[in-house]
Amino acid sequence: MATRVFSDNELELLRGFPEINREELIRFFTLTPADVGFIDPGRGRSPKDRLGLAVQLCTLPWLGFVPDDVASAPPAAVDRLAERLEIPVDELRSYGTRKQTRTDHLREVSRYLRWKPAKALELKELDEFLLARAMEHDSPSLLFHLACEHLISSRVIRPGVVKLLERVGSARAEAGRETYQRVAHLLTGQRMAELDSLLVLDPEIGVSRLNWLGKGATHDSAAAVKDELAKLTYLWGLDGHTLDLSKLPAERRRFLATVGRRLTPQPLDRREPQRRYPILLTVLAQSATDVLDDVISLFDQAVSARESRARNKMKEVLAARAAAGENRQALLDEILPVLVDTAVDDEEVGGLLRSGIGMERLRAALEQAAPRSIPLR
Repeated sequence: MATRVFSDNELELLRGFPEINREELIRFFTLTPADVGFIDPGRGRSPKDRLGLAVQLCTLPWLGFVPDDVASAPPAAVDRLAERLEIPVDELRSYGTRKQTRTDHLREVSRYLRWKPAKALELKELDEFLLARAMEHDSPSLLFHLACEHLISSRVIRPGVVKLLERVGSARAEAGRETYQRVAHLLTGQRMAELDSLLVLDPEIGVSRLNWLGKGATHDSAAAVKDELAKLTYLWGLDGHTLDLSKLPAERRRFLATVGRRLTPQPLDRREPQRRYPILLTVLAQSATDVLDDVISLFDQAVSARESRARNKMKEVLAARAAAGENRQALLDEILPVLVDTAVDDEEVGGLLRSGIGMERLRAALEQAAPRSIPLR
């Protein structure tokens, strides 16, 4: 199982020393006076054992475990410790040729730092932690790294990579069983039949209902609104909007809904009921929410588009009215001097205006007279 999560190269990296940055170097590979006293040569330790012990002492809080090949520790870290202890760096090359020495030193380091080996109680707590995280995340690599962080924070020495991955796999399987148990009360015979019908080709629409629900509207046309309303009616008919999945963590619901939308009906149909029905339940509930949001969004877009068209039309009307007003004002400026000129007889006013301004222009001005209201549609 481990090789399905990590490649062989990745597994080797997880078992050994990674690269170290400056912050880690200062934080983990700085010896306190108490640390130096713990490594003290007065205890009969050779220079190589002192340097090897120092590497283990600093590595355990950094990685949560100590790689077997202690001599392969980052050179910068070894140089820092060797300088502090005044021991030649080359002494580390011959450290740990005797496996028991490394084991004994790690035991001493763990006692000094108050770290614990991963025994029954610690593993039980780890399993509980992993189950809680597996209910939120299904990625085995993420769960592995979360487990490593948990062990470090609990000061528990990390087990081997394969053993830890086995516990990750067990937690994922248990999360699947726990998920089913939390939604089992919703799975009546009728509900399971309705969920299974999502995976069957529906002659009325030409595809499965699962595929149909997964295709959102791409534009705000009347046909798109009609299609989304049809989906909403269908989902409400299945009581998708009333499904209470609050017993599942939000992250678990999102994960299951994503799986349901990513897979085609055939792979989903082949899954055992304990895995298939929780997925379909979350797809149904999430679709009811998403389609309602789409319907509201489409109506909002339609109203906004209509409002925009009305606003543009109003601007055009106002612009035309302004232009007509300017023309009529210019005409009035020509008419008024004739009307107020007392030297012009009343009988001559009409003929003078018609001949001076022209009937064509007068008729055009009359036709431009517009109603006072502004159209809104």
